[in-house]
Amino acid sequence: MWPLVGYADADAVPENHHVIPAQGDLIGQDYQVIANKEDTLIDIARTHNIGYEEIRSANPEVSIWMPGEGVAVTIPRRHILPDVARTGIVINVAELRLYYYPEVGEGETPRIETYPIGIGREGYNTPLGITETTIRLEQPAWYPPQSMRQEAAERGDPAPAVVPPGPDNPLGEHAILLDIPGYLIHGTNQPDGIGMRASRGCIRMYPEDIGSIFDDIPSGTQVNIIDQAIKVGADEDGAAYVQVFKTFANDESITETLKEMLVSQSLVAEDALDKLDDQRLGELFEQPDEQVKSLSSLYKVPNGNGDEPTDGSGILKDFLTRIE
Repeated sequence: MWPLVGYADADAVPENHHVIPAQGDLIGQDYQVIANKEDTLIDIARTHNIGYEEIRSANPEVSIWMPGEGVAVTIPRRHILPDVARTGIVINVAELRLYYYPEVGEGETPRIETYPIGIGREGYNTPLGITETTIRLEQPAWYPPQSMRQEAAERGDPAPAVVPPGPDNPLGEHAILLDIPGYLIHGTNQPDGIGMRASRGCIRMYPEDIGSIFDDIPSGTQVNIIDQAIKVGADEDGAAYVQVFKTFANDESITETLKEMLVSQSLVAEDALDKLDDQRLGELFEQPDEQVKSLSSLYKVPNGNGDEPTDGSGILKDFLTRIE
């Protein structure tokens, strides 16, 4: 049962600000909206602050251009926090999502904001590693890189040396420079590309998203760019969850990698790993849908006769006991 059903053009969009849970690693919740006749899936994604790949993965049977009036559209707003230090900005390129942990004063409740992003396409991968923000620019001019200008010239369509602020500027109205030469977090004049791998390596945000955090991010804020294609975590009650993105490297050791993650993060006792159903794990990796899944759905379930059924209807809570 979905926790919430609404309409795609609702005035109040879901909050993307969350209190960091005192226990556990999950924030937000999935819900559904009802599409109107004029909606596209891309429109709905932007209204509810998610990206292209996210909404496509959550709604594989729904038409991108004509969902249809009255069609229920899943909004995937539940996230497992990345397994890194919860400070500054964390960008997980595998899930095309940015997490921002604002500094809070003494006695204030730690919180997090999360936003969909666009990143570098193949051949222009967004660089990984820890860096920091430097200069913030409002109404920035864009200087096309020499490589782009050369490619344009070879096509017979020379690019300008500089693009001034305005509707033709691909940086949008806000840009935050990183301490990696040539790389920025910026807005865009093509918001339909948010949630795609389409840039030359920079991190793009919806114009309204970068506008909302632009004044709050001081120079020197840590930016940790990671590639966690498999995430595991627990809710506040200790139940374990897993999320697999389509960019993970599938090989014979991937199942063991997941098991090691579960043990290292104290989500499952090592002597309980044999309760995991390798067939279900294989299906998870063969067709990853990028959704947050309860680990209980990946366990073997005894049927009372000593056999292990494959249809997986019950849950053995003791299998999911969290190590204290």
